[in-house]
Amino acid sequence: MKKSIPNVLSIAGSDPSGGAGIQADLKTFAALGCYGMAAITALTVQNTQGVKGVFDVPAEFVRAQIDAIFEDIDVAAVKIGMLAQPEIIHQIADIMEKRRPPFIVLDPVMVATSGDSLISSEAIDVLKDRLIPLVDVITPNIPEAQKLSRKAVLDMEVAAKGLLGLGCGAVFLKGGHLKEEMARDVLAMGEGGLYEFSTPRIDTLNTHGTGCTLSSAVAAYLAKGEDIPSACEKAKAYLNGALEASGDLRVGYGHGPVHHGWRG
Repeated sequence: MKKSIPNVLSIAGSDPSGGAGIQADLKTFAALGCYGMAAITALTVQNTQGVKGVFDVPAEFVRAQIDAIFEDIDVAAVKIGMLAQPEIIHQIADIMEKRRPPFIVLDPVMVATSGDSLISSEAIDVLKDRLIPLVDVITPNIPEAQKLSRKAVLDMEVAAKGLLGLGCGAVFLKGGHLKEEMARDVLAMGEGGLYEFSTPRIDTLNTHGTGCTLSSAVAAYLAKGEDIPSACEKAKAYLNGALEASGDLRVGYGHGPVHHGWRG
C-alpha cells in the first residue's frame, strides 16, 4: 500500500517577502514531501531589509484557525513559530494540551535576522511556563537560548542541556551566530543523549528565514517517521543545501532568503 503524505501544521507569522514565517514553512513542507497547513498568528510588514510593522491576530481567531484544522484533518506534526503575545501562547498551549498531536516543534522566534525584536518579555515568560513543557523539540539560536535561560551561552553543550530544564523533550541549539569555521549545532535529548552536527560555514548574506526553515524541516521529518536525532540531522542537511543554492535567487537587497526548492 502506498504510504500517505503526512499533514503538517505551521502556527506562525506571515512574511510577505516569502523568505520566513508561514511562507518558508509551507515551502519546506512541500519540498520534503508533506502537505502543509497554516494558522497565522501575526501579519508582518517586512522585506529582506527588516521588519517595519507587526499586526497580531486576535488570540481567539488564532485558536479558531487551529481548531478548524484539528476538527477535520489528521495532523502528523505541528511546527510553532512567531508568538508575540501572551494571550496567543495561552490559547495555543490549551489546544496542544487538548489535541496532543504526535509531534510539536517550537522555534522560539524572538529576534529577526535584521535584529528586530519580535516578542514581548511577558510573552517569553508565558512561553517558558505554558508551552515549552508540551513541546518535543525546541530550536533556539544563541540569542534566543540566552533569553530563555537568562545566561550567556559560553558552551553549547552545557546550554542545550540546561534548557532541557524548561521541560521540553529535546533542545536543538543552533550555533549559526558563533563566528566559527564550522556551522555547529547541538542536540540535547531528555534521556541524556547529546549529538553534534557540523557542516562547513557557507559565506552568504541569504540567511533570511533560516530558523523557520530548519524547524519546519525537523517537523516534516518527524511527521515522516524519523526519530529526533535523524530528523535534526536531515533538517540541517536540507537547510545547508538551501543555503548553498540561495545564490540562484534574486530577492531583495538585504538578507535574502534561502532556496527552499533547491532539490527540484
